[in-house]
Amino acid sequence: MKRVRCPKCDNYIIFDETKYEAGQSLVFKCDQCGREFGIRIGVSKLRNTQKDENKSLNDSSNPADASEYGSIVVIENVFHYKQILPLQMGNNVIGRYQKGNPINTAFETVDPSVDLNHCTINVSRDKRGLLRYTLMDNNSNTGTFVGDVELQPRERRIIQDGTLFTLGATSIILRAANVEEDHA
Repeated sequence: MKRVRCPKCDNYIIFDETKYEAGQSLVFKCDQCGREFGIRIGVSKLRNTQKDENKSLNDSSNPADASEYGSIVVIENVFHYKQILPLQMGNNVIGRYQKGNPINTAFETVDPSVDLNHCTINVSRDKRGLLRYTLMDNNSNTGTFVGDVELQPRERRIIQDGTLFTLGATSIILRAANVEEDHA
């Protein structure tokens, strides 16, 4: 099953791509806003969706190798839709994707309990030159939880490879870069 997003209201429309051939044109009508739009299977002049952008990351043998600074694995609990987003040095502001949202680590979700600007992971280097990941909540409505413990306002928590944290009903796992080297 594939999803296409309405260009007017960002509503998702799900269809079975196996019933169509590459190059075939399809026309959709959005249930939310009534807009009609077309796509061509296997061909797109528009920006790839994050799922397509992350496909190469999902295909790699070790997702931590996907970025020199690590990545986060977003697992949306409702549909178990998995996304891998690379991290960059400095602040990685994490939240729900919405057209025009200026954050640098947005993910696609239908979870209404995830804010547009939910939390931040700061990637820096410690005194030994190893990567350090610091998680903080951005005063979100539903909080950021590490394990079962909610981060307090202004609290900064050092997290490491494999740390599970949740934003609303969405689970996220940190994949640190070069974990083998860090333990050497």
